Amino acid sequence: MLKKIISGGQTGADRAAIDLAIKLGIPHGGWIPKGRKTESGPLPLKYQLREMDTADYPNRTKRNIQDSQGTVILSRGRLTKGSELTLVFANVAQKPNCHIDLADNDSFEAAIILHSFLLENQIEILNVAGPRASIDPGIYFDVKSILEAVVYMMFLDSPEEKTIGGLVPNICVKEAFPKTKQEAIELIARELPLKTKTFIARLPKEKIQFLYFGWLDYIKLLLGLDSGNQALFNQLRQGKDPITFTIEDGVMEIVKSLKQFFETHYCLKVIK
Repeated sequence: MLKKIISGGQTGADRAAIDLAIKLGIPHGGWIPKGRKTESGPLPLKYQLREMDTADYPNRTKRNIQDSQGTVILSRGRLTKGSELTLVFANVAQKPNCHIDLADNDSFEAAIILHSFLLENQIEILNVAGPRASIDPGIYFDVKSILEAVVYMMFLDSPEEKTIGGLVPNICVKEAFPKTKQEAIELIARELPLKTKTFIARLPKEKIQFLYFGWLDYIKLLLGLDSGNQALFNQLRQGKDPITFTIEDGVMEIVKSLKQFFETHYCLKVIK
């Protein structure tokens, strides 16, 4: 299981990695040049990366390799510039590293390769690198989907897979879909038995990703997110990047709010 994802915070591959970590509740971090420098301006403070005392990119790259147990570089075609330097630094440091060329491997194949790399090297702290958005505009979505697929594979190997999957209720056809997140939470709460609500309330926060993977299809169908419930989707993406926010990201927003709701109302407290 991945315990932490780090990157250099640049646009493109780097940003996809830490956005995925934030989405799934995986701790994230890494080092970024002084001034939180990226090609799109200073990296927002919501990203928990630490500033170097220099604006030099190579020093940041070395530090992220040192602070991780292994590095994956995802690119389309041969490595260039910073990505190529990352591979050189990782080899010099004799740290496990893996370059996956998306020109030769589709997203599913890339996820299998990365999953095997993590298992073989017992990597729990992963450094993710690759081209910036100006070099490869599509790399953000590729890296995010590949990393999510890898974490899903880990979920399938976990003991929680059968437990959480077995709690998914049957879908009941609704006359109208909820238009707000609050309505969505109330609808799901009405559908679930007390035992399931209590289980979700007591589920460790670091395992919320398992609830997301196990209930993804159920929530999309129940709330109509896969059939054009634009009102709910628009509310879920308020304050988010409208270009990168997906239906699956919306489901995770629901899952996190559902967890908070059940923690408040269905978590048994021990009174001393």
